[in-house]
Amino acid sequence: MTQALVDADAWSKAVSATLKADETLLAVAETDLDAARRFAPGAVVLTTSRILSLALVDRRIRSVGQWPLRDGALSLTDHAGVSSLDWRVGDTLLVRWEFRLGLQPGAQALLEAWEHWRDGGEVLPLAHCRSCGVDVPVGVALCEDCAQDEKPPSSLTLLRLWRFARPYRSRLLLGFVLTMLATSATLVPPYLTKPLMDKLLIPYQNGQDLDRELVSLYMLGLLAAALVGWGLGWARTYVLARVSERIGADLRTATFEHLLNQSVSYFGAKRTGDLMARIGAETDRINVFLSLHLLDFATDVLMIGMTAVVLFSINHWLALVTLLPLPIIGYLIHAVRDRLRRGFERADRIWSEVTNVLADTIPGIRVVKAFAQEGREAERFRAANRHNLEINDRVNKVWSMFAPSVTLLTEIGLLVVWTFGIWQVSNDEITVGTLAAFIAYIGRFYTRLDSMSRIVSHTQKAAAGAKRIFDILDHQSNVPEPAEPRPLPPVEGRIQLHDVSFRYGNRQVIRHLNLDIKPGEMIGVVGHSGSGKSTLVNLVCRFHDPSEGSVRVDGIDVRELAVADYRRNIGLVLQEPFLFFGTIAENIAYGRPDATRAEIVAAARAANAHEFIMRLPHGYDSLVGERGQSLSGGERQRISIARALLIDPRILILDEATSSVDSTTEKAIQAALDNLVRGRTTIAIAHRLSTLRKADRLVVLDRGEMVETGTHDELMARRGAYYALHQAQARQAEALLEDGVVGGVALDGGAT
Repeated sequence: MTQALVDADAWSKAVSATLKADETLLAVAETDLDAARRFAPGAVVLTTSRILSLALVDRRIRSVGQWPLRDGALSLTDHAGVSSLDWRVGDTLLVRWEFRLGLQPGAQALLEAWEHWRDGGEVLPLAHCRSCGVDVPVGVALCEDCAQDEKPPSSLTLLRLWRFARPYRSRLLLGFVLTMLATSATLVPPYLTKPLMDKLLIPYQNGQDLDRELVSLYMLGLLAAALVGWGLGWARTYVLARVSERIGADLRTATFEHLLNQSVSYFGAKRTGDLMARIGAETDRINVFLSLHLLDFATDVLMIGMTAVVLFSINHWLALVTLLPLPIIGYLIHAVRDRLRRGFERADRIWSEVTNVLADTIPGIRVVKAFAQEGREAERFRAANRHNLEINDRVNKVWSMFAPSVTLLTEIGLLVVWTFGIWQVSNDEITVGTLAAFIAYIGRFYTRLDSMSRIVSHTQKAAAGAKRIFDILDHQSNVPEPAEPRPLPPVEGRIQLHDVSFRYGNRQVIRHLNLDIKPGEMIGVVGHSGSGKSTLVNLVCRFHDPSEGSVRVDGIDVRELAVADYRRNIGLVLQEPFLFFGTIAENIAYGRPDATRAEIVAAARAANAHEFIMRLPHGYDSLVGERGQSLSGGERQRISIARALLIDPRILILDEATSSVDSTTEKAIQAALDNLVRGRTTIAIAHRLSTLRKADRLVVLDRGEMVETGTHDELMARRGAYYALHQAQARQAEALLEDGVVGGVALDGGAT
């Protein structure tokens, strides 16, 4: 069993080719260490009948062992930054796979798939969406959201823009009337050409006197038609351009507001650059289509229709000859429409890859430069740009054939009309003036026909953009607002999790968790990476809703409350505090924009931030860089604490608030946290167990289950899971001190 190329799906594909008829692939977890803990790519593969070990040997995937599932047991542990997955039969260790902590989520998913199968549950094989990476069943390439994104756009999608155009329908009607009048004005000059030639110019050429007053009258008529057409055209363009700008602005606002109401999990499956491109570039494209191309198209349709009526009124035979190219042009439009629509939609998607590279690289420029990866990022951009170029070349290949073909057909049509018209003049069936007027009208007719055919590309581009916008607007949050939200009385802060379970896709993260937190109580949550700590606080914040059970605050299910009303009572201090570009004062007052300067200063003092703020050049009016990168990590954290203090929340969430700072800074932050937690219901996650000594109660999680709860002394006396965590961390601290490392030690490298 070999495969020449290793990519994200290579391990699964290598095994899939060897599966038996009654065997299903359940999960795949990558590994990256060998028995000597040297880097060695590999994988653990779980099926319904066996567990396999794969390795990369001579740049090819090979099976290095397999074991039947019966009587075996799988376990996952981590220690000193390395995770291990063990397969045992009884007390005998058959095989151990080791890997760095960054690969632990995959191992956790495999473990849960094995436990689900062991417990007799329905087979839920795991794979990953090839677009966003979320869990999907094996054999399914895309998750529901990404599959919706890849559906080809339809021109009918543009009709949905009426929702945004409806408030401006009176102005649209005015614009339509002006368009009809302006188009009618442009039809006057050719109509005056016929009598000008037949009654004045041709008789004068044959020796008759020229009626100069009548000539002047015709010239004034032509000038008046031109001036009226110009004035009506200006008014039409101005009115409809203003309307289209407002429709575009409303579309951008509605999309952004809808995006803000999506759950956190929605953003986890989307790229920042893609969302920026949709709200920015796509709405601009729709705006241009509405303000320019759609207006031109409406004018073209009116011009063609009104010109056809005039042509038939002049000479129906010539009119029929004029319309000969229309069926062929219609067939060409039908033939290329779908190809163009798909091509433009694909081009939009690829363009988002370009913006994704920018959105990744520019905010992370310090990391790029620190690791000297400018060349790598430039190559990523070149690759995305090259891909974008290839897709656009394919679209342009189709379009470059279509547009000249339409032009050729109209030129041939004009030649046929000339030929037929000359034949009719030679047989005295029409006059030269009639033919001249006809040719003038035909020039307008074919010019508009050629222009109208070109609207195909603009329409398909706008349709592709509209589809990507409506993909956002049609997405319903998985944390919905209640239809009739209950009023929220003053919050005391009691939190109850009743039989709570939660899944990420097919992966069970929280299992039947029951926890009752009293008002004002401080709870510390500890456990290995992947145990469900951050998921627990995400459920309390209602960033997610539980798959089973309920989260209650003061006895009220949080799903019955308006999301904004509930979250105003929660203060959140994260491991990586996020600051917006703006002043220090604006960042502290983010949760309360109406706060006075005195209140902002008081919050900063309580957060031990006032002194360093006053040392800045402009104090509280000092600008911080994007994401606060002009400040140190500890300074950003204290501003984050001041921000939480200012809103005076009844419930406080501390997610690794001191894990990424030195010991001196940690003391300042810990003093600020002591002010913050006083009198509030607090849930604190920390890998440094020493930071939770002041907690009223500790909750120990393991694989999504609460395995222990009690005070530090009680849990140490039990010598259970918490004791093992504490001892492991103490050994790490001793090892680091022996190596001369100063500062606190984290239990592992991240949170779930």
